[in-house]
Amino acid sequence: MQFGLFSVGDVTMDPTTGRTPTEHERIKAMVAIALKAEEAGLDVFATGEHHNPPFVPSSPTTMLGYIAAKTENLILSTATTLITTSDPVKIAEDFAMLQHLADGRVDLVLGRGNTGPVYPWFGQDIRQGIPLAIENYALLHQLWREDVVNWKGKFRTPLQSFTATPRPLDGIPPFVWHGSIRSPEIAEQAAFYGDGFFANNIFWPKEHFQKLIRHYRERFEHYGHGTQEQAIVGLGGQVFMDKNSQDAVRRFRPYFDNAPVYGHGPSLEDFAEQTPLTVGSPQEVIDRTLTFRDSFGDYQRQLFLMDHAGLPLDVVLEQIEILGTEVVPVLRKEFANGRPAGVAEAPAHALLKEAKK
Repeated sequence: MQFGLFSVGDVTMDPTTGRTPTEHERIKAMVAIALKAEEAGLDVFATGEHHNPPFVPSSPTTMLGYIAAKTENLILSTATTLITTSDPVKIAEDFAMLQHLADGRVDLVLGRGNTGPVYPWFGQDIRQGIPLAIENYALLHQLWREDVVNWKGKFRTPLQSFTATPRPLDGIPPFVWHGSIRSPEIAEQAAFYGDGFFANNIFWPKEHFQKLIRHYRERFEHYGHGTQEQAIVGLGGQVFMDKNSQDAVRRFRPYFDNAPVYGHGPSLEDFAEQTPLTVGSPQEVIDRTLTFRDSFGDYQRQLFLMDHAGLPLDVVLEQIEILGTEVVPVLRKEFANGRPAGVAEAPAHALLKEAKK
């Protein structure tokens, strides 16, 4: 099982100081967070993709390529790659290039994003979001698996005898997760191709994601990729820790109360009760995270959101240290206990290369 971090790259004022980092500071902070993730023994760092303020990660492959040069073991991923508004040809070539530079330590989460205006900015119609996601991924899937592609679709110009370069490393495309917070069509797409399904598991009660994951597992089996237990599931999560829950709540409350996404809404206590957000001691985070298996079955990847809502870099690095030294080692052991033999391993390039032989 893989553990790691994902970042949306927001530039948010620290409500305790009134200071907002510059874009330069936030970009450098994301790099520092990724390097700390590797140092702390985590497996994955994933960055979002946004093209509007207050977010900075508009070019994930640029950032991940830089991080690749400074790390040795970390899997470099995206929290969302916008399959609806990005040209599949460009995605195919950019991520294949990154895959070579990182010696295979690359995968990606495809999604439609949550910013409506991004569609017209890139010449698309938001009303075509699902058809765009389906058609664009069909082309991307083909580009990575066929050396010469002839293709015609609805949303872009045809391709004639086209070869995307470079070709995927070792002939193995980057592993794809399909991310969704609301659309069973995307869970269906993930199942059809035998790809992974990633549920961000942040803003909704568990019952919401249980429906999507159940649908994905059932259809994964239906399409002949294996049993429901062999389907490949990833989950998000949100935590803030201190030695005891009282201190954790005291320190995190001003950030929660003023966060752009959920600030000035439900109380911290209500939100933590209704969603997977866990604010407390390391043991409380361990206990809560272990319940995810009860809710969703055995799964392959657990990512945590930590650098958001204006939290300063030094606090985020402290959180990663706690996660890597006190939480993840226990989670690795506990999730391994009782894990059925038939459950799929977490996807990685070496594993996929071995399976291809």
